[in-house]
Parts: sequence; structure tokens; C-alpha cells
Amino acid sequence: MVDSDALLDDAFSTLTLKRKLESGRIPADNLPATIVGRVARADRRTTDLAVEAAAAAVGPWSAFPPETRIERFGTLLRRRIAEQAERITEVLVQEGHPLALARWQVSGALEAFGPETLGFFRSQMLQEYRHGERQISVRRRPDGVVCLNPPQNAPLSSALLGVTAIMAGNSLVVRAPRSAPLGAMYVLQEIVAPVLAELGAPPGVLGVVCGDPAPMLDAWLDSPFVDDIMYFGSSENGIRFQERCIAAGKKPILELAGNDIVLVWKDADLELAAEAITESFYGSGQLCMIPNQVVAHPAVADELVALLVDRAARIRPGRSSEEGVLLTPVLRNEKFFSCLRDALDHGAELVCGGHAIQEDGTRDTAGIFLEPTVVRVRGLENAREVQAVREETFFPLLPLIVAEAAPDEVLLERFIDFVNSNAYGLRNSAWARDPAVIDRIVGRITKGGLLKVNDSHIGFLPYMPSHGGTGLTGGVFGEANYPILRTSHIQGVSVAAAGARPSEAVFGAWKALQAAAGHRQP
Repeated sequence: MVDSDALLDDAFSTLTLKRKLESGRIPADNLPATIVGRVARADRRTTDLAVEAAAAAVGPWSAFPPETRIERFGTLLRRRIAEQAERITEVLVQEGHPLALARWQVSGALEAFGPETLGFFRSQMLQEYRHGERQISVRRRPDGVVCLNPPQNAPLSSALLGVTAIMAGNSLVVRAPRSAPLGAMYVLQEIVAPVLAELGAPPGVLGVVCGDPAPMLDAWLDSPFVDDIMYFGSSENGIRFQERCIAAGKKPILELAGNDIVLVWKDADLELAAEAITESFYGSGQLCMIPNQVVAHPAVADELVALLVDRAARIRPGRSSEEGVLLTPVLRNEKFFSCLRDALDHGAELVCGGHAIQEDGTRDTAGIFLEPTVVRVRGLENAREVQAVREETFFPLLPLIVAEAAPDEVLLERFIDFVNSNAYGLRNSAWARDPAVIDRIVGRITKGGLLKVNDSHIGFLPYMPSHGGTGLTGGVFGEANYPILRTSHIQGVSVAAAGARPSEAVFGAWKALQAAAGHRQP
């Protein structure tokens, strides 16, 4: 893997080096100093062996008590992540994540295994009741072998998300992307695997192999041992892959594109709303869970735009290791300019940004950074004619839609309908003070895996999912993604006491009904 800072020193040579490395044209004993890590590439046989080992481990591992699989495993894992937080951050920075966002990802991992979240997981996996002579339980059972195909832009954090599937009693096999394998390999091999070994987990509970996505996905679909596949990717490819999974008898768990909406009502705290909305530009918009568009009440639109322009100007490019840097390189920017032209052609107004820039912020058509860009779109009715509103963008271009003037009652319904008619559904957020407005928003918005009110759009919280959604974000089975739940299934269990009569279970309820009716007769 090539150090991300090398890209800023010489972008052409670094990209050429990456292509040569991925095609095997550079011998392993002649690597330049910019290489910060090496990972072996798995062949088909290795891929199959990882899945077979996982299948052999499911039975013994699922027999471990939930207290071990959830509380002990999660608590130990959180402790190790905290102990190695600086090293994990360093690896993320080497992969190209700005330092501030690397720390954000580590804090998200700590929240995912925090005591509140682990307690929630435990409560969902088993509920027990006493009913007469019977002990009844409703529990979740592991699906079996879960395979995870993380995205190349966030493999480490996505791998840790998938690790919660192990808590359900599953075995997990992860594909480390060839273009950025080090983070996933590091966290799984150096942190997760030792915790499993300490708990006495059988070999095969966790496997990680590096390789190209297409042949590995084919191998998983062909394997009789694979039960679930967690797939990260574009909506177009993910929906097609969903069909292949179902045809092969596998459960698809999709993490696809996001096109998140932020609603800003007339009484919103605009300073704080603007602070949250500028998260849209973090990582140059190359994160799936950031705000992608804003719908603003016409009474506050001008003030909100001014605040956004001011805040966008403070977001600067630079090297990943520098404090305060939030913009990352966008190596192929033609889609950005095409999308911007489309917005302007549809009547949008360019409010700020719109240019390529160098590391020092100087505008330059050859720059590999893009200015945070805001376009003002007039009216909800035709807003989705604009490509940047209709589809996910993966660059720092934010449409701010100013709703048509209308009575507040009508306008609030339009806001809610606009969110619910979005083809995507990862996260949505809203800014309002009126409790009645908040209640309407919370009660009526059904799209998305997460809804936040008066809060950071991307900040992590205990209990809350970090991923998952509806529509083109999660496919036909899409919902908030807790892998411990998505990779398990509900099973009901009843254990009758010795001597309980089966005939009473069949006919007893009717007899009791008749007896009760007889008592009610005059």
C-alpha cells in the first residue's frame, strides 16, 4: 500500500506506482520507500479454505454463551481499540483519511462496542417468559457463515462494523480490498483475532483474505458454506448483486449509496444547523453518510446560505496527517464539473466554490482538490430534475433547495413528503425548535435507517445504528443495519414442565373459553 501523502508529492508517479503494484509488475524485493504495507493476495483455493474453516467453526462458537460472545468479546475489543487508538489512527491516515476523520472513525468504533450498545444487543438476542407450565423464549440464532465485502474508501471501519456479526454466533470472512488492504488487515489481525483467541474461540471464527472483488464474490456465491454476504458498493451494482444472492440462496445485506437530506425549519438554530450541514464537505464528500442536500424554509434560506458560505470557506485541503484538514483529493473530478453544469443548466445558482484547487487553496484546473461548493435550487417541485438532488454525489457539491412559499402546515407536509419520496434512505436529519413540528417530523418520516433532530448528521451515538437504510441504500430488505441482528434469525422456543399434557396445549384454550362463557350465562 502506498502512503497517501505521496499522492500530493507527485500524483502521476504515485498513481502509476499503484497500477504497477496491483498488476504485479514491481518485484517484492525492490519496493520504494513510499510503500507502507504489504498484504498477500489470496487465490481461489485460499478463499475456499477460509470459508470452509468458517463453516467448521460456527457450531462450536455459537455454543458459547451470549455473555461471552457479546459482553466479554465486545468489552475486551473496545479496550484493545482504545489501547491502540493512536496506531489505528495512524493506519487510517496512511490510507488517506484526514487525521480528524480518522479520529472520528475510531471514536465510532468505541461507541459501537460501548456498554450501552452491548446492553442493547444483549436485550435483542434473547427474551424469556413464563407461561403456566412452560418456559418460553424468543431468541435470535446465527445464520452461519457471513462474508463481508467492504468498500475501498472505508475498509477498516466497515470491517469493524461486520465484526458484530460474530457476536450473534456467526463466523466472519472479510475481503480486504486490494487497493487499501492494510487497515482491515491490521485491525482484524492485530486486535480482533487476539481477543477471540483469549476467549478460546475456535479457529475459523474470523478469516481475512485480500483479493479482487469479482472473483471473491463469485466464490462466495458458489460456496455451499456461505449463508450471508454483506456487500458495500454502488446502488446499481448492489441491486444486481442482491438478485444473484437470492438466486444462490444467500441472504444479501447491502450497504449502498446515500443521498441524505437535511430539513431546516423556520425556527431552527441556524448557527448550529450550518455547523452540521458543513459535514457535507468532510472527506470531500466521499463518505456515504454525510448530508447530500438541504431543504430550507424560505423565511430563513438567505441567512442559512450566508452562514454556509462562511463555514465552507474554513474547510481546507492539505495532507492527511495535518491537524484541521478535512478536504481529501478527488482524483477524477470530471463528474463533479458535469454535475455542477447540470445544476446550473437547470436554473440553480452557484453560491460558492465550483473550482479545482491546489494543496494551498490556489485555484488551478490541474488541482486534485475541489472547493466546497453550494448551489441554490429554487423550489421543491422540480428539484429532482437536478442530478445533484436526484442522485448521490461523491464530491463536495451541496444543493440547498429553497422551498416555495406556502402556509406552514402545507410546507411541513411537503418537507416530509420530499424526504419520504427520496429513492435513497441512509440518514436524514432536521432542525426545528417547535415541539409539534419535531413530533410531526419524527412521526411521519419513514425513509432511512437513522433520523436525527437538532444534532450532528454524522456523529455516533450509543444504541444507534451507524449504517443501513431503505430504498437504493439497502435494497428491498433494507433497514437500519445492526449486523448482529441482520445476520441472525428469530427462533421461538417452548420448554414444558415434566407431566404437561400435550392435549391440553391443543384443546385447553377452547375448553377454558367455553368454561368462561358458561360462567357469564345468567
